[in-house]
Amino acid sequence: MKAILQRVASASVTVDKELVSSIGKGLLVFAAVAPEDTQKEAESMAAKVLKMKMWDDDNGSKWKQSVQDIRGEVLCVSQFTLLANTKKGNRPDFHGAMSHEKAKDLYDHFFNKVQEIYTPDKVKNGVFQAMMDVGLVNDGPVGVDYRSDEGVVTLEINTNPPKTEGKPRPEDQKSRSDEFASGLPASLLE
Repeated sequence: MKAILQRVASASVTVDKELVSSIGKGLLVFAAVAPEDTQKEAESMAAKVLKMKMWDDDNGSKWKQSVQDIRGEVLCVSQFTLLANTKKGNRPDFHGAMSHEKAKDLYDHFFNKVQEIYTPDKVKNGVFQAMMDVGLVNDGPVGVDYRSDEGVVTLEINTNPPKTEGKPRPEDQKSRSDEFASGLPASLLE
């Protein structure tokens, strides 16, 4: 699953000019389901959404309180377009999203889990597979992109580094393995 968490002063969903859901201070969560996602990942995502520290505490310390800590509200909106692939051409490819029949069940499981873990009346929903007008007043703005790939570490490595003029001297070169390893935790290097 993938989610974008927006810290908001308020947010709402309207479908066919009818207000469906609205919240005050809290989180607007755009969530997408991929073909390989599981109920366990949906449950993990639900817990993460509610535990994410996105507000300052009463003493002004940054990133100390979750939506539960501030007794805020949560508005969940299904948005398969988060999984778009835009690497080729100018048209997004949505094959990275689960088919809508299966995705609805898993998205509903995610939404129900957020309600179960928190307080049901503080958790609102959009309308799955509807054309929704989503309104929000950003608080900050603060937004977090979260992906629930359990146990996976993703590294982006440039395999086509720029070419240099002339031949570099060995004493000027840092070992590529030293350069790669320097930013990783020791546990990953064993």
